[in-house]
Amino acid sequence: MGEKIAGLDVLGEEYFADPHAYHARLREQAAASEIVLPRGTKAWLVTRYEEARLALADPRFSKHYERFPEVMALNRVGRDEGVIEFDQSLVKHMLNMDPPDHTRLRKLVTKAFTARRVEQLRPRIQEITDGLLDEMATRSEVDAVDVVDVVDALAFPLPITVICEMLDVPMDERDDFRVWSNVLVGGGNGDGADLQEAGGKMAAYLARLVENKKADPGDDFFSALVHADEDGDRLDPMELIAMAFLLLVAGHETTVNLITNGVHHLLRNPDQLEKLRADRSLLPGAVEEFLRYESPVNQATMRFTNEDVELGDVVIPKDSVVVVALSGANRDGSKFPDADRFDITRPAGGHLAFGHGVHYCLGAPLARMEGEIAVGSLLDRFDIAPAAEPDALKWRPGTLIRGLEALPVSLTPRGAR
Repeated sequence: MGEKIAGLDVLGEEYFADPHAYHARLREQAAASEIVLPRGTKAWLVTRYEEARLALADPRFSKHYERFPEVMALNRVGRDEGVIEFDQSLVKHMLNMDPPDHTRLRKLVTKAFTARRVEQLRPRIQEITDGLLDEMATRSEVDAVDVVDVVDALAFPLPITVICEMLDVPMDERDDFRVWSNVLVGGGNGDGADLQEAGGKMAAYLARLVENKKADPGDDFFSALVHADEDGDRLDPMELIAMAFLLLVAGHETTVNLITNGVHHLLRNPDQLEKLRADRSLLPGAVEEFLRYESPVNQATMRFTNEDVELGDVVIPKDSVVVVALSGANRDGSKFPDADRFDITRPAGGHLAFGHGVHYCLGAPLARMEGEIAVGSLLDRFDIAPAAEPDALKWRPGTLIRGLEALPVSLTPRGAR
């Protein structure tokens, strides 16, 4: 595995390139195994399905942000890169809280993030997708370029446009968000100064956005969130900044990878691509298989034990950092027969790509909708073929996110041959 600290594997380049092989080895050994995260924190990595599901939902595994610095300090090993202290306004969101604080925030956010409001986005998501596909077709015709990068041409601009419109963020500022977000989600492998700078810029921008929405609300989603009320209770300014940050990062990073990873594996499995072309009713199930097979979030955000916990065949001591490998659980053969086979006709459901329990992803319906529209529309419009050898593709470094840096494909308009 490469580098070791205190006799434990340090997750690094080899792991980023192929976490599945590493998870498979660990699943054979134990339900959870001690490793060292890239910035020198000792943690227990959970790779089996049943234990992962339990750890995601059991209150003995805490996410409360106030104790995290102390727990992280207790589990530092081998190196001293310093503690990264983010602006509190970026961490005071519901993903970093336990009930009852989490319950209060989730209730308020759910008032704005309704199923009806998400479904109302469908025509606009289709419109954005069609516009991006038009641009891809124009490039092909005018510039005689038949190779495009799915990430830059479709997978990134679609969800960032949707989330920026939901937050009413000017589109000419989306590139700033892309830079800040890439630094922050790759943070386990990044430079501390870069992380703090990106966090500070993101927090300052979102603080201005909150003030603008308070003073001049519109009919956009973020205005509804700023003014959401539950028996007189509202999100305070810091909670609003944190919530906007969570929506911005979770709302586009995961969907970029869902779309890219799905197209990538359809191209690597031509029989599955042909099945989907022949029967578009398979599309919802195909999206579930994209999510299971190459989970856009490789590892769930960190937890810590607030008491000794017996997990499967191991005991994890109190005040241990615990990381649930969502992609490890989703390749567990005890839950998913022939788990390493990509099969869009596999019975849908049961995967942990969106988490489980009280922290189950609130944006799951939106991500699924964007994935279905993007991939379905791409296949309606073009015949696609890989334009790079699989070994030439690079996965983004970091433990949290699982996505390709680029996915070059060759395009031919449908019916042109």
